[in-house]
Amino acid sequence: MSMDLPVLAEPVERYLAELASLRRLSPHTLSNYRRQLEAAQAHARELGLIEWRGLNSAQLRQFIAAGHRTGLSGRSLALRLSVLRGFYRFLLKSGLAEDNPAQGLRAPKSPRKLPEVLDVDGASSLLDAMPADALLSCRDKAILELLYGAGLRLSELTGLDLPDLRLAEGLVRVTGKGNKTREVPVGRMAAAALSAWLARRGELPGHDGPALFLSRRGSRLSQREVQARLVHWQKRLGLAERLHPHKLRHSFASHLLESSGELRAVQELLGHADLSTTQVYTHLDFQHLAQVYDQAHPRARRRGSSPSPLAGEGRGEGEEAC
Repeated sequence: MSMDLPVLAEPVERYLAELASLRRLSPHTLSNYRRQLEAAQAHARELGLIEWRGLNSAQLRQFIAAGHRTGLSGRSLALRLSVLRGFYRFLLKSGLAEDNPAQGLRAPKSPRKLPEVLDVDGASSLLDAMPADALLSCRDKAILELLYGAGLRLSELTGLDLPDLRLAEGLVRVTGKGNKTREVPVGRMAAAALSAWLARRGELPGHDGPALFLSRRGSRLSQREVQARLVHWQKRLGLAERLHPHKLRHSFASHLLESSGELRAVQELLGHADLSTTQVYTHLDFQHLAQVYDQAHPRARRRGSSPSPLAGEGRGEGEEAC
């Protein structure tokens, strides 16, 4: 590493190199970390600082407030603070700081956007309408069945290798965030679609490689290619709503929670480190119950009246309906 890097920039490069080698973070995550740290670095320079040890909590609070004024969401600012807390732990260990000014700071909250989901009938109709006669449509049907049937992230799907799939046991081994692996059940319909794809996978070049899903050229199917294929099927099947991989993952989680009520089990299947991440689906489940109530209960709505208070219109999250 060049020794003429500015004093503020050099520790950033060392920290990112450590994350890449020890924690094996993905290039996408490292790029995101770099953006956050370079933004903090620019703020420190504006303050006339030449070392990270000179940045205090009040100045970091100003930095977060400035980001909020430019329109960054609470979630984005929380990520920024999380990156800075980790970076300052590295600086403390390296003797380049005396305290962690990001510790104890909290990002402003922003309204939680509920994930988009298909309803149960919509998901079934989509998958039943998928043809599987041509080679690529056979592959794509297996992809959609696996996204919805196992709730995989897009990166998890494209990272699958042949040995990860154990159809005889009804399992798939998934490598998720932080390089953590988990085993997820594969349902009957997904297993049938995958078996059909495996029977035809050898028709593509590159079939002697490890990747489960191959492109037309025989290389590992990329995330961008999967997204493009879902848009293709959205248009071909005449779907009004945008179809994307995470929508199928969200639908998997919502439908499973709606049927079972087992929040911890859904957390394990999704590979969420924090239960609070999974709890967003309880809000979706409540919305579904509210809709069923409004449509089915004889006293839920009089003719010409407004929706029942259970529907949640005009009410903030956490407010009571009575």
